[in-house]
Amino acid sequence: MQLTRPRRYWLTGASSGIGAAMAEALLKSGVHLAVSARTVAPLKILAQRYPGQVLVVPGDLTNSQTVREISEQIQQDWGSLDTVILNAGTCEYVEAKQFDTSIIEHVVRTNLLASSYCIKAALPLLRAGRAPLLVGIASSVTYLPLPRAEAYGASKAGLRYLFESLRIDLAPEGIEVTVITPGFVDTPLTEKNDFPMPLSGSVDEAARYILEKLQQRPLEITFPALFMAVLWPLSKISSRVKWVIGKRLVRSSPPIMDKP
Repeated sequence: MQLTRPRRYWLTGASSGIGAAMAEALLKSGVHLAVSARTVAPLKILAQRYPGQVLVVPGDLTNSQTVREISEQIQQDWGSLDTVILNAGTCEYVEAKQFDTSIIEHVVRTNLLASSYCIKAALPLLRAGRAPLLVGIASSVTYLPLPRAEAYGASKAGLRYLFESLRIDLAPEGIEVTVITPGFVDTPLTEKNDFPMPLSGSVDEAARYILEKLQQRPLEITFPALFMAVLWPLSKISSRVKWVIGKRLVRSSPPIMDKP
């Protein structure tokens, strides 16, 4: 009797934050995991700790050629993928008094374009997999416009639309799509935030919740529950009220920027 092989995952942004916590939890569950990130050392440590389970495929995912080479490596070693979790991303804030388009370009390239490169690379592998699932990380910021979040919010709103539209187009092929919408989570990325993060949780809590809910393959996973219970109704109010709420969140003393 032939034993069923473990599910094969590809996880991006696996070197730190929620990605690292998910990688640890997935490997403990016995899956085979391809891990990507710019920082290689944490990925190699995972491979040493879980011999035979980890495929290290590092690289800069904003480079389409690098992503293509990663998919070729996965194809060569495994031939297919069952689940892809596109977790890699960044957040940078925009100061309207010195509007810097390079920040928007960088964040959109990292959060949206890199995800599109990964989707293109992953789809042939998912088509060859078992009960394929594509997962993308959006953000609760897309429910309510916030100060200085122009770049991050625009990239995550675009990512949400990309995945929700793909869900429709991929359904006839049996590829399911889940969007994850986290609130505040204590990660190396959010450590630099200079504002309060209400109801924030740890990366381990976030990873456990995501992976537990993914077993049910919902259209969307949102957390933490109390934070989303407050935010969700706010997403339904008028644009003027959203504007008033956003104004109250603007910093009273923004940094003084050099004039060009």
